Amino acid sequence: MTNSTTNYDAAAGYDVGHQERFTTAAERSAHIPRSRFGRWLRWFGFVGGEPQVAAAPTALETGPAPQRRDGPGRASPASRLNLALQGGGAHGAFTWGVLDALLADPRVRFEGLSGSSAGAMNAVVLADGWAKGGREGARAGLNAFWGEIGRQIPAAMVTQAAGDSISLSPASKLMAQWAGHFSPSQLNPFDLNPLRDLLMRQVDFERLRADSPFKLFIGTTHANSGKLRVFRERELSIEVLLASACLPRIHHPVEIDGEPYWDGGYSANPAVFPLFYECDARDVLLVLLAPLRREGTPRSIDEIEARILELGFGANFMREMRMFALATAFASPSFLSFGRLERRLRQMRFHMIDSGDVPDLQRTETQVLAYAPFLERLRDAGRERATAWLDAHAADVGRRGSLDLQRWFA
Repeated sequence: MTNSTTNYDAAAGYDVGHQERFTTAAERSAHIPRSRFGRWLRWFGFVGGEPQVAAAPTALETGPAPQRRDGPGRASPASRLNLALQGGGAHGAFTWGVLDALLADPRVRFEGLSGSSAGAMNAVVLADGWAKGGREGARAGLNAFWGEIGRQIPAAMVTQAAGDSISLSPASKLMAQWAGHFSPSQLNPFDLNPLRDLLMRQVDFERLRADSPFKLFIGTTHANSGKLRVFRERELSIEVLLASACLPRIHHPVEIDGEPYWDGGYSANPAVFPLFYECDARDVLLVLLAPLRREGTPRSIDEIEARILELGFGANFMREMRMFALATAFASPSFLSFGRLERRLRQMRFHMIDSGDVPDLQRTETQVLAYAPFLERLRDAGRERATAWLDAHAADVGRRGSLDLQRWFA
């Protein structure tokens, strides 16, 4: 796939834009303002070595027809919200509910959407629906997408236990364990992927590349180096979206420009830094599917393996958020002068919708439970959680953050 906006430097592991190209870590570091704070960040490795995203040529607004700049009757950056959407397979239906509630509230406007895996799916389907029919089009698009996902598993493969708990049947679990002993070339030699047909039917990729209503940041993992690559809306294709959700135990690597890519959750789940560097809006809402803290330590083999997998998918996100927490605290008002980086850090406002105490999300095995009643329960839980967040914090957007970074990440 070729494009004129952003290229990928496989050796350096970051995107190169049409305006600026930093070929070494030293050159990227030199781009950071030469303030005391910038030198501190470079010293501790917080800037200068992370993957970067090419700057978008234009700032896209959030109406059916993109607005190019703020003015009378238009949304200012202060009133807009950026979304960081975590991935997690079928658990992404919780995010569906969150987005449905946000879209139903006319106070909420978006600028940038960043996601990996299921988070990327939600972001692209929302943008596609908005381009076709505004808020209601986005809600309808998400409903149609997850409705189709819910038909992937027949009722015979699901069991409902006491307390309305839904899970795979014992036979289905055994089949999944058996499949884990085979590579994709053995288990799926023809690389069959039902998501491909669904996305091709529903998403107008050509339209989004030409005129997306939002800035999109789709995370993928370069399989041969482990480096993060973030694709922009002008690079969007079916391959990019499938790469972002490519689990290597199930699917063949997705090749883009001759390079193999896996699920973006391995390197960023999701990537937050593009929302900091590439968006004018200063408010970032984290929509999380994995709990920041679990009660109880895993003891059984299955519990330990599930926790290790969960930690692996969340490690880069936790490190990135820790950087924001430490750097924001360091950029204190006691400095006599500020560079551009310090000012932007002090202006950042973080918010969070956490799913840590949602019972249906506590078991990692249900991430493959693409069963309509289960997905609808997650949607309802997400909608309820987002409605509560709006009631408590909608007025904070553009004014103050509602997430204590020091408590959760420092």
